[in-house]
Amino acid sequence: MGVEIRESPVSEEEFARMEEFVRDYLTASVESEEEGGRMRWYPWHSAEYRFNHIRNVVELSAEIAREEGANVDITRVAALFHDIAKLEVEQDAHAEEGARIAREYLTTQCEYPQSFIDQVCGAVADHSYQGELTDLPKETQCLIEADILDKVGANGAALMLLRMGYESRTHMDAAEMVGRVLERGKDAKKRVRSQTAQDVAHRRLKRVKWFREWLDAEVAGIDLDD
Repeated sequence: MGVEIRESPVSEEEFARMEEFVRDYLTASVESEEEGGRMRWYPWHSAEYRFNHIRNVVELSAEIAREEGANVDITRVAALFHDIAKLEVEQDAHAEEGARIAREYLTTQCEYPQSFIDQVCGAVADHSYQGELTDLPKETQCLIEADILDKVGANGAALMLLRMGYESRTHMDAAEMVGRVLERGKDAKKRVRSQTAQDVAHRRLKRVKWFREWLDAEVAGIDLDD
């Protein structure tokens, strides 16, 4: 399951430089392709959205790691690199490519123990894993749980409402769209394993459920099926 790293080798200055590198890499990935890149129609397929998603996953995965006894540095650095290749390669290749980029950066730009680099890159490479999460190192599990939960809750609801405009839907479809977030959240709660992630999923599901009920109560013509 990897070698435990007890001391924190990553300073805030180093992490800030990594963030800048990831942000610039995403921006360059879009600008290097015609008409704005491979994933360019919805706003959340932009470099700006992808970097915001990464920052959300960094914060949430670190929170889960702290509560669950995982190595926070490994988790948050892996979270920072996990989607760096998302805008330049196909979905099924972005995890492996992200791990390659992370290894090159951590090896050439930093002076970290090899065991630290291996564990970070392993987590990046495995963050799209679809099997049982408890089969993975704790740090990888924390990253995957945070990645799953980012689009559950208020953030997921906001994105779905934004999508309505791009699909020329009316506000009467809002409850249906928010309902999709609710179903995604239920699926996420079944998949995550740590108690911390379970608690986050529960809180976020409750918020989405409330919002959907408010739509039903305040918008004439919306009738929830459940």
